Amino acid sequence: MKIRSIQVSKPKYVDYRGDVMSTGIYKEPIEGRVMLRELNLDGDGQADLQAHGGTYKAVYVYPYEHYAYWSAELDRDDLTNGQFGENFTTEGLLETEVNVGDIYRVGGALVQVTQPRVPCFKLAHKMGIPTFVKTFLKANKSGFYLRVLEEGEVGAGDGITLETPDPVGMSVAEMNYLLYFDNKNVEQAERALGIDGMSPGWRGSFESIVAKG
Repeated sequence: MKIRSIQVSKPKYVDYRGDVMSTGIYKEPIEGRVMLRELNLDGDGQADLQAHGGTYKAVYVYPYEHYAYWSAELDRDDLTNGQFGENFTTEGLLETEVNVGDIYRVGGALVQVTQPRVPCFKLAHKMGIPTFVKTFLKANKSGFYLRVLEEGEVGAGDGITLETPDPVGMSVAEMNYLLYFDNKNVEQAERALGIDGMSPGWRGSFESIVAKG
């Protein structure tokens, strides 16, 4: 397991339906090593701090393995690292195998998986496909967010090592499916609530499912 490439970007303005919007989704690869801090990588930033960034979404990870799938699914050959707005493009970290709450050593930093990625209209805009949010969700190839437990330097090529597996053992793919396609499953929602490292937003969603159930 390793980092294939690292991407960062400060928010910038882009055209959107005849107007302008600010977004940090247009990540660009960097060379060399960079500090991973509590809230983000040096040189990175988010435009909408209500939906992106913060302690539980300091870094967005996306598996390189999915690029072949999307190239075939969308019939495109122009997808490059950072296409999905990810900070880390990784190898060997698939959503079916990575559990929410797992703790990993990445370069000089220690990080914890907190939630799947929730796609928004800015991803659809970048892809040039208005319906891409639904397509992305249905594929259940979401990528995932990390929070930083120990700051440190990271760089492309750094190995990624599982330090502490989460005891609940709910994968990113399972959690994503549960919230969006099986959200009346009270038993599984209760199971999800046993994950200490899960982000507050997703915890609130599962608490609502249990309360309604």
